[in-house]
Amino acid sequence: MEEVKQLIDEIRKGDIKPIYFLMGEEGYYIDRIAEFIGNNVLSEEEKGFNQMTLYGKDVSIDDIVSNAKRYPMMSERQVIIVKEAQQLSRTIEKLATYAEHPQPSTVLVICYKYKKLDKRKKLHKVLKAPNGVVFESKKLYENQVSDWIRKMLKNKGFSISHKASILLVEFLGTDLSRIHNELEKLEVVLPKNTEITPEIIEKHIGISKDYNNFELKKAIGEKDILKATRIITYFSQNPKDNPFVVTVSLLNTFFSQLLQYHGLQDHSARNVASALRINPYFVDEFQIAARNYSMKKSSKAISSLREMDLKGKGVGSSNVSQSDLLKELLVKIM
Repeated sequence: MEEVKQLIDEIRKGDIKPIYFLMGEEGYYIDRIAEFIGNNVLSEEEKGFNQMTLYGKDVSIDDIVSNAKRYPMMSERQVIIVKEAQQLSRTIEKLATYAEHPQPSTVLVICYKYKKLDKRKKLHKVLKAPNGVVFESKKLYENQVSDWIRKMLKNKGFSISHKASILLVEFLGTDLSRIHNELEKLEVVLPKNTEITPEIIEKHIGISKDYNNFELKKAIGEKDILKATRIITYFSQNPKDNPFVVTVSLLNTFFSQLLQYHGLQDHSARNVASALRINPYFVDEFQIAARNYSMKKSSKAISSLREMDLKGKGVGSSNVSQSDLLKELLVKIM
């Protein structure tokens, strides 16, 4: 992310602001920036007296301001990192008075995850250079995450096959922190310049390359009943790794997007990928599925999936095994 790189480059060059307000839905970049500031602004000798981490659930805005107004000991600066600051959302505007005239020798880092400041209010307005930086970490769309994985691995001397990156996204979702943690496991065991393949992911992360929701969705779209049956049999034997609720959710998304596909006038690959916010790699899947499932059948599949979701949560049925739920699901939508 270019904005993150620019922010870190500025800190490296010594252009350090008194306040960094890190907010937004994607926690990964908030953590990375806070971690970088915590590791690089002070020397190891200075950190003992001049660096502290506070938690939003344990402190008030007054506590934060009181600490921020302290002078550093035998150091040019002190660093205060406030994690879980979203816990202070009801009183966060009280920080505006300090933000207007922040202590120049303090670097105050506010980690305000999963929330955003109201841009109309005073705090957001006063948190501008030279007083501070407001960084908004936006959630990536699913079709952007594969590219993010590829770029991150390239920077670390690895490559990844397209199918392997799609497999990671299908299994781990768009949570960048979770993906990052799994990729770090691979970096430890693999030599540099390795291309990460589905086989490597299956071996080291435990995601089956053949029996996963990605392959199930594809089999259902192709109306390949034999393949779909093999996959749900595997899911039934490994329920902890393949929760029914996740399967239903992903299939519901698939058929909802298929409805959108049917509603498009322009079915070119570029327009479909853009409109459905999917990786271009998946466009062929929707073209095939659209031939097998009309708009009416897609709507019926969504209704059946909602019914199965309720059954999976015990509504209207009890003591139904995951195996039986999966079999019923296939019968209803295929």
